[in-house]
Amino acid sequence: MEEKNGKKQIPLRISAKLYEELSAWAEEEFRSLNGQIEYLLHECVRVRKKGGGGQKEN
Repeated sequence: MEEKNGKKQIPLRISAKLYEELSAWAEEEFRSLNGQIEYLLHECVRVRKKGGGGQKEN
């Protein structure tokens, strides 16, 4: 599943509560829900690449 702009489509199942929280957050930041999820995923990957992934030490 690929759109013309090279983005992949994936099915995503999340809880109703998380959906509501993400929707409200997206609205506050003037983004679509999809745009907010994509933004948050980009930020998580960026932080992980910088070594700030928050991994637990044993």
